[in-house]
Amino acid sequence: MATSHRLRQRAGVAVFAMLLALAPTAALADPPAGFDAKVEELRKAVGVPGMAIAIVENGRTTLAKGYGVRRLGGHDAVTPNTIFPNGSTGKAFTTAALAILVDQGKIGWDDKVIDRLPGFQMYDPWVTREMTIRDLLVHRSGLGLGAGDLLFVPSTNLTRREAVRRIRFIKPATSFRSGYAYDNILYMVAGQLIEEVSGQTWEAFVEQHVLRAGGMMTATSDETRFAKRDRAFPHARVNGAFRGLGDLEPLDERKELGRTAAPAGGLAVSANDMAQWLSIQLAHGKLPKGGQLFSEAQAAEMWKPMVLTPTGQMPPALKAAQPILSAYALGWSVEDYKGAKIVSHDGAVFGFQATVVMIPEKNIGFSILINSEDGEVIRGLMYQLLDHYLDQPAQGWAGAWRTYKRERQQRAVAALATAEAKPAAIGPFLPLASYVGDYADPWYGPISIRLQGQDLRIDFKQSPGMTGTLQHWQYDSFKTRWDDKSFEPAFVNFALDPAGKIERVTMRPVSPVADFSWDYQDLLFTPVGPKQ
Repeated sequence: MATSHRLRQRAGVAVFAMLLALAPTAALADPPAGFDAKVEELRKAVGVPGMAIAIVENGRTTLAKGYGVRRLGGHDAVTPNTIFPNGSTGKAFTTAALAILVDQGKIGWDDKVIDRLPGFQMYDPWVTREMTIRDLLVHRSGLGLGAGDLLFVPSTNLTRREAVRRIRFIKPATSFRSGYAYDNILYMVAGQLIEEVSGQTWEAFVEQHVLRAGGMMTATSDETRFAKRDRAFPHARVNGAFRGLGDLEPLDERKELGRTAAPAGGLAVSANDMAQWLSIQLAHGKLPKGGQLFSEAQAAEMWKPMVLTPTGQMPPALKAAQPILSAYALGWSVEDYKGAKIVSHDGAVFGFQATVVMIPEKNIGFSILINSEDGEVIRGLMYQLLDHYLDQPAQGWAGAWRTYKRERQQRAVAALATAEAKPAAIGPFLPLASYVGDYADPWYGPISIRLQGQDLRIDFKQSPGMTGTLQHWQYDSFKTRWDDKSFEPAFVNFALDPAGKIERVTMRPVSPVADFSWDYQDLLFTPVGPKQ
């Protein structure tokens, strides 16, 4: 559920409310002339196997189309009904499910979580008592960026209920409601809350009350059904210096939809589904054939900016993409672009990326789904479409985003090469057998380290397949060589007590541009039981 989450806001809540009240104006035009050809040109230039794009204007679907193939080297074409995991763009679907429960009078946005989800606890008892359903959705809990993602990244054998229980052991990074830090695990809590309130699992409730009720007939929240449908397959570049470099290759599709954290990004949708979703969102919950999926009042709540978010600094070629202000709402980001308010969200899971973008004042929205991790393609097309619909001069967005990514990767490669050039030829300070043992982190749980021949082997017990060899680096630090090369390599650091025995084990990513979901930095393992 790893994603680029640069979220923006044009102005404060008052300006947002004023803009929301404005009646949408007519769309300027259909998709740009020659758009299909430009999509294909960019897709082939970067090497993305398949894409699905939907565009909605004034309630009319002007484009719902697939490009390329479902799997690298295959011949099955992507169609408007081919489903793609859509990552964190699914957070808005979980929020919509909650909005339906609000409309039914079963919950309120500012209800205390502990009143609706018995046994829920955060690390701080005061935060436990004060946290509301709204707080679950806006990334102001005090948890660090991506905290706890290793509970389900890359995979897990934990139930959602058990993963929610373990949140109480994750220490906060800041004080409650003091700032913004994107997380996934509190959307997992929201999914568990939906089950407690409705009596249906998150999967069943969303499938029945959001997807099918909203006319999204190919979308699914069910992993088993996903595997049997017209579906795209995941791809990534994992054979270079770090993830994101090298040749594109297929990934193990079994890791795509982690059930535990599905409320944070476990749906699979098609271009046709996204067109329907965009129509509902732009109509403030109204269904195309009449009736409401959720009320207009809840639609306004979901788009209301709640937490200011960093805007960052972009290089000169991308400066126009940098907003003045940005904010996070309930499952949506709100930002400005060239004088217009943009409501959007990005998404990413293993081997897939997505974006959903709306220009409410123009009554226009579009989505882009790809079956690789080459996000520069999404960014290039996104800003091309924004400029088109805002009647702005065209600029070379596709090339600019590709250059930006390439230069960022080159800097990372240089930094990694410098760091790896001269490891200290010292250590390990103990015989390899002394590092062998069982260790546990309060929130993640157990790992084991064993001696296999002349190699140390590490096994993350609750993440199936997360096993590998520990290669000595320097001092009492080792580097992972995961059996699955799509996993992010990490340094494993052993600290000794005054008696020379292992006291604790910490980790951090090797790559300087590792996704925050590989939150090794939050782990603190200590020995458990006797040495083996």
